[in-house]
Amino acid sequence: MTLRKVNVVILILLAVAFLIIVQRNLLNLSDFLHKENPDAGQILPFEAELSPDIKLKMERKGEEIPVLITATEDRLGAVITAMNSVYQNSKANVVFTIVTLNDTVGHLKAWMSKTKLKNVKYKVVIFQPELLNGKISKDPRMPEAAKLLSFARFYLPVYIPEVEKAIYLDDDIVVQGDIQDLYETNLKPGHAAAFSDDCDSASAKGIVRGAGNQNNYMGFLDFKKEAIKKLGMRANTCSFNPGLIIANLTEWKNQNITQQLEHWMERNSQENLYSNALADSVTTPPLLIVFYKRHSSIDPMWHVRHLGTTGAGNRYSPQFVRAAKLLHWNGHYKPWGRTSSFSDVWDQWFIPDPTGKFHPVRRHTD
Repeated sequence: MTLRKVNVVILILLAVAFLIIVQRNLLNLSDFLHKENPDAGQILPFEAELSPDIKLKMERKGEEIPVLITATEDRLGAVITAMNSVYQNSKANVVFTIVTLNDTVGHLKAWMSKTKLKNVKYKVVIFQPELLNGKISKDPRMPEAAKLLSFARFYLPVYIPEVEKAIYLDDDIVVQGDIQDLYETNLKPGHAAAFSDDCDSASAKGIVRGAGNQNNYMGFLDFKKEAIKKLGMRANTCSFNPGLIIANLTEWKNQNITQQLEHWMERNSQENLYSNALADSVTTPPLLIVFYKRHSSIDPMWHVRHLGTTGAGNRYSPQFVRAAKLLHWNGHYKPWGRTSSFSDVWDQWFIPDPTGKFHPVRRHTD
């Protein structure tokens, strides 16, 4: 009788041990599946339910590629086009940070949620104009919203914290290559950013001659001012275009880049250090000063620009434009406007506004 009781106890203990082992294995399996697919079981941003396209989004694993872009109400179609071109031409795990103002948020979310961009990972950040108090002066040449948001790139670590690397894009851009390749651009040790040098780029030949002397520092800074003279910079040094930035945010923070940029913004508001002749960019001059001979370079085909300047259409062949990894319509003539080179390329990535507020302007043909 005693032996039978012992056997029963042993069987019970074995059963309990077996159940414990099974439970632990199930928990380990659950943890493993969560690590492999952390989005599983979650409602992704701005989605009410899982759509048929969710599988595509779930497959975008690996390291996140943070991309910052700004959005103003009057140019919202440009932002949508740029984001769509990035998303459709890459399988990378891209996460957009869209810096905008309060009056644009509702329109932006409607455009994103009611089109094929509903599966794009993004967050909206409201720009605080107070950041620029005392740092900039009034400029009648540029709409106030566009002017304010153009400084968002100065605050990359603020908007995209806790990452080592990020990409900034202007809104008048179309990305035709895989942004993963751009993200993997190597920055030299100690460099906080990489830019496209104007003298060495695929855009330099011929195009910059039509844009004046904006391929060197003299086109942006007033070298007659004492503060500029003291820096010891050469006036004929090639400038760079900050419409595309690859940033090492660890170095950016370690070197206090944002604070340095703010310093030169304040100096300019007091001493008018920027050239008024050619520089219609209010953000390029302080970047040129802070990153003088202290930046890495981007592959020229990853920033083919000046498509928005006069005569660009005569200097680029359609074959060259198709081969470019990134196209930039910097200049006065935008691809959503009445007159622009290669607007048909931009149109390929434009998504019509579901609210009907934004329409590209096109010249009527007979």
